[in-house]
This record gives sequence, structure tokens and C-alpha cells, in this order.
Amino acid sequence: MKKIFFCIVALLPALAFGQTAQPFTVKSKIGKLNAPAKAYLVYRLGANNVTDSAAIVNGEFTFTGVAMNPVNASLFIDYKGVGFAKYIAQNFPDGGPSKTADMLNFFIEKGTINIASPDSASKADVSGSPSNEDNKKLKAQLKGVMNKAQTIVAAAQAATPAQQQSAAFQNSMQAKYKAVQLEQKNVLKTFINENPNSYLSLLALTSVSGPSPDVAEVEPLYESLSDELKKSEQGRQLKSAIDALKLTAIGAMAPDFIQNDVNGLPVRLSSFKGKYVLIDFWASWCGPCRQENPNVVRTYNKYKNKNFTILGVSLDRESGKSAWLAAIKNDGLTWTQVSDLKYWNNLAAAVYGVRSIPQNFLIDPTGKIVAKDLRGDDLDNKLAELLGKYN
Repeated sequence: MKKIFFCIVALLPALAFGQTAQPFTVKSKIGKLNAPAKAYLVYRLGANNVTDSAAIVNGEFTFTGVAMNPVNASLFIDYKGVGFAKYIAQNFPDGGPSKTADMLNFFIEKGTINIASPDSASKADVSGSPSNEDNKKLKAQLKGVMNKAQTIVAAAQAATPAQQQSAAFQNSMQAKYKAVQLEQKNVLKTFINENPNSYLSLLALTSVSGPSPDVAEVEPLYESLSDELKKSEQGRQLKSAIDALKLTAIGAMAPDFIQNDVNGLPVRLSSFKGKYVLIDFWASWCGPCRQENPNVVRTYNKYKNKNFTILGVSLDRESGKSAWLAAIKNDGLTWTQVSDLKYWNNLAAAVYGVRSIPQNFLIDPTGKIVAKDLRGDDLDNKLAELLGKYN
């Protein structure tokens, strides 16, 4: 099943920095720990990763440094003093924390930040900084959404293999995911509007944007931010990204491109002008794409005689051409398929700002983008709206 993306604010990726460094101090008290236990603080400073360490005496330890605006940080407690590299290898064997890992995600920013807990870092309270206070507030507002998300994920994991392969089950779960994602998005939008000067609002806006941002939704939220945030390095970068998105926003004329088909012959997007065209970005190695393909095939067969077609654009590699051709055959993708076999550097994907797949854009007969990111029954419903019911 396709994994759902939920925003856990403390883990949101930090934006690039380019402003004056400000000093910070992290004062901590975790129980009554002593050597050999050691504390590690990991964060980013500009383009660099910083890993700092501190000895623990009677539970107390301190970190100092500089940060350019608030930045995500992780605090780790190495109870046995095995060293950071070995600690990470033992406690994060698959990239995720084991049951024995003791860590805390929080924000560092100028000033003094206090961390306190009677027993462990993971249960510590963070105080003394505006961003961490805002983080607490936003996580509390998202708690109900997160609980619903966990219920949906548990139901998906509990399904039988036959259910998981069923198009009806997948579409049902996709609809549930979408409803919870919409609820999450509404919580984030409310937070942004109510906290226009909070750094968390900038991060929340990146989450609202997601992998396939809608300019009509994102731009008003950006404009609601304070002038201080908009003038920051992160704010200016976000404005540049929004301006770039306008090239492929709903209502924009679809940028033209040429790529070779499976036989090495060039195909131009504009050659389909006069029809509704779905530009479908996918790849043979993309599990969610392959799971979505039965929906696309069914919809194509339903509307292919009603002035509708599909142009598949694969993000496969040169070395994966045989896998691409096999996936086309095995999944029954009978429409035109093209690729420059440059993986994530696919030039058409770059033009359309594709950062995750599957992703698609529906183009009308004049060449205008009329919809995007249509999954499951959404594509069928949109075509029924545009072309009429067809059984």
C-alpha cells in the first residue's frame, strides 16, 4: 500500500540558510545520569551537518553553538558510552529508531533552551524558545489527525495479501488517506493564518505544499505571512519556488517537450493538441505507480474513444530500459510511452516540477492544464465531468 505522508513537525526538513548566525545554549537535565552515559546533539548549520557531544554529570549537560534561524535538531542519549557511530548503528539499524533508542527532536534557535525529564530524553519537556512552544501547540492540534492516520495504516497492514492487491481495496484506502491528508492540511492552514510571524508557519507551508503543490492554495498562505518571514532567506526561496510553480499550475498552458518513445522515435507533447491528454509520470521501479496502473488502464479503455489519450513519461534509467519495456507490456499500457532514461533528471519531469511519482497532469484540447495529481477514481470522475458518462 502506498505510504501516507504526515507532517510530524519536529522532523520536517530544514530549509536552506543564508543569514547571520545567532548563539544558542541548550541546558539539559535528564534524571541522574553519569558517565559512561554521553549526550549527542545533531543539527545542520547552513549546508553542513554538525554532531556535538557532551559529558553528563548527575543528569546535567550543556551544548552551545550558533544557528541561522530555528533549525531542527536531534538529541541522543548514549547510556553505555559506546560512541556515536556505534550507537547509531545499534539503535537505528534500518534507519528508524529501535526500542532502545532514546532521542528527542526539537528546535534550536538563538537564546537558551531548557530540556528536562526525570528519566529519558524521549519524554523530556522543551521550554524557553518560541519555536518549540509553537511546535507543542501545532502537534497538539494535529494529534487527532495523527490518531486517525495510525488507524488507517493499521487497517492497511492488517489486510490480507489478496485485499492489498485488490483495486477496490486500494482505491478505498486511497480515499481514506486523502480525507485524512485534507484534514491535516486544514489544521496546518489554520495554524499558518493564526501565526503569521511563526517560523513554524514557514515549515507548515512546506508541508501544505507537499510533492505536488497547488499555487492557488499555497500563494495566498505565503502572502499571509509577516513581512519579516517573507524577507528571510527561507521566505525568499519559497517565493521563488511558488513563482516557478506557476508554469505548471492549473489554468497554465502546458509546457511543450520532446522525448523518444520505446522505438527511439521523438514524440512531442503538442502533437496531441486537440485531445484531452493525461501526462502520466511513472517508472517501472515505482511500487505505487505500478499499483495505480490498473486504474489508469481501466480509465484509458473507458475514454480512449472520447477524444482522450495518455502520454506516459517514465523516470527509468538507461540501465533499466528493459525493465521499463517489460512493465509497459506486463501492465498493459497501450498508450504512447516516452522517456529520456535519465531517472530523476528526466527533463520533462524537471520542467513540470515533478518531485514524486506517480504524478500526472490533465491537459485540455487547447493545451491548458485543467487538473493534476488525479489518483484512483479521481481520474475517472474528472473525465466523466469533462467528457460525460461513458460505460
